[in-house]
Amino acid sequence: KLLDYKPEPWTTQKCALVLMNMSQKLSMSDKDMEMTNALKLYGKDIVDLLYPDREMADDPVVDKPGGWKFTVPKLDTVPLAVPEEFITVKKIKGADPKNGSNNWAVSGSKTLSGSPILCGDPHLSLSLPSIWYGVHLNAPGVNTMGASLPGAPCIIIGFTDSVAWSVTNAQRDLVDWFKIMYQDKTKNKYQLDGNWVDTKKVVEEFRIRDKEIFYDTVVYTHWGPVAYDENYHAENNLESYSFRWMAHEALDEVLALYKLNRAKNHTDFTEALNYFGLPCQNFVFAAVDGDIAMRVQGKYPVRRSGEGKFVLDGSKSSQGWQAIIPNEQNVMDKNPARGFVSSANQYPVDATYPYYINGASYEAYRNRRINQVLRESDSITVHDMMNLQNDNYNLKAAENLPYFLQQLDTATLDPAETQAYKILKAWDYMNTKESEGSSYFDAWFENLIPLVWDEIRSKQYALTYPTEFVTAKLLKEQPMLSFFDITSTAEKETAREVIQTAFKFAVEDIEEWKSDHSTTVSWAEYKDSYIANLLRLEPLGMRVRTSGSGDDVNAMGKTHGPSWRMVVSLEKRGVRAWAVYPGGQSGNPGSTHYNDMVSLWNKGHYIELNFARRPEDIKSASTLNLNVTAK
Repeated sequence: KLLDYKPEPWTTQKCALVLMNMSQKLSMSDKDMEMTNALKLYGKDIVDLLYPDREMADDPVVDKPGGWKFTVPKLDTVPLAVPEEFITVKKIKGADPKNGSNNWAVSGSKTLSGSPILCGDPHLSLSLPSIWYGVHLNAPGVNTMGASLPGAPCIIIGFTDSVAWSVTNAQRDLVDWFKIMYQDKTKNKYQLDGNWVDTKKVVEEFRIRDKEIFYDTVVYTHWGPVAYDENYHAENNLESYSFRWMAHEALDEVLALYKLNRAKNHTDFTEALNYFGLPCQNFVFAAVDGDIAMRVQGKYPVRRSGEGKFVLDGSKSSQGWQAIIPNEQNVMDKNPARGFVSSANQYPVDATYPYYINGASYEAYRNRRINQVLRESDSITVHDMMNLQNDNYNLKAAENLPYFLQQLDTATLDPAETQAYKILKAWDYMNTKESEGSSYFDAWFENLIPLVWDEIRSKQYALTYPTEFVTAKLLKEQPMLSFFDITSTAEKETAREVIQTAFKFAVEDIEEWKSDHSTTVSWAEYKDSYIANLLRLEPLGMRVRTSGSGDDVNAMGKTHGPSWRMVVSLEKRGVRAWAVYPGGQSGNPGSTHYNDMVSLWNKGHYIELNFARRPEDIKSASTLNLNVTAK
């Protein structure tokens, strides 16, 4: 009604498109063009310094040095060629960097009950209706409960009476760009291995309401579609770039989920995941029989050192993927000695893993906080795991704020800056709703990043900032680095001066905010979290005062956050599970179930799920019977 259109008939293809949409949201990210420009601008040594493949915030998803008992294929190296010109394409957005997740499983050896506990909370853009809805599939051959996506024929995250699983995004590089050389303006042929090879042209039809149909001819090469050319996002650069993405390969995710929904043990779990290709995920697993496991599953190309980090030469087939990593050689672990497995979008594996790994970026703080708590914990309860999912400790602040404060000359601070200094000095690094320190620290970091990388910000061609972890590490370890000079001033700044300037700007921002809002700057009010309506209709959205931040285990930002929280106790006497999400089971804004779980979710409360083994045991408030007839 709100969009004023009649939905098309549902087809199985649309089920596939639901999962393709998730692949786009989670795995269509790369920095190839940005890295290519950085290579030309700064050279390889600086690129390696600013954009390392591994940032050394080391606590990988799987850490078992020397435990990889297989050999890898030997491939020729990919030559590193500095481009002749800068790439000025303004790329369309890939996956949102705010999309992430946490998951972990604890062995019965570390729990009070003696049974494994599995936890998962995917962090996505929040909306009403919610991206997830709760489902219980109970039919001959299947009894599964958890969260699904509207249109998906299976439960995506959930549990059976024998096993449980959850996922986090495994941010491996699965996108490559290839520079294409056409024979002439017709684009009928392009150069490949010394020959002129035929392109394939596909006419796409776009129907637009109240307008004529728009037709667009898309050129395909050996690598995939030419996404950028002189007609689209060309800016002042008339080169053509072909786009290769693993999601364009043949994949079987629906079959993988179908089998996962019927899994009884780790063997079934492993067999199901052999069909899963994209979006690449860190699958956590636990079973009633006591097993826990982690598997970094996806369809991964065998990368040669440096391959995929820069734009490649589309005229040579040797530049493309030469092999796929076998499923049995993907990163995985089962029943580790430490008694738990966990992931939070960090680097996937220890340095002894024999394959080269390059990713868009990896998380550096949430994962280490989770592992710190799990390592120190024994006799863990379900309640402990709920508390950890709602943990607001800001490790990024704990590691960096003391150094930042040391750089300030307190004798020169004005009254507002002195007050900010005192608040930050006394802050316990907890991003609670009432915390003012959280607001000041966030404003400080938000001003610091563009100030440090003003040389990158000022360029007209595609570049990207180094990560926040790398930025903080360089500020502390290389304070005289030339990048810390603020180009708009005559002085030569170091880390100390750029940190001081960012602090002053942050206080100015806070004072301006206070003049419009309040005499205090509580974190919940300053962050101003908002759950938008799916159609972006303001009256149907919802503002929520939340704790947490994107760097906390409780990764609640302004518009992104834990979209589903689930805790499962794999007890032999019967699996028990608790869950909550920021929404309701109804998509109708007039229903009391449109947003009835938002308050519970925001308070860190959970609902125990009514998981019955038999249909006759299911307790229901209401029942809807659907009688299906053929047309």
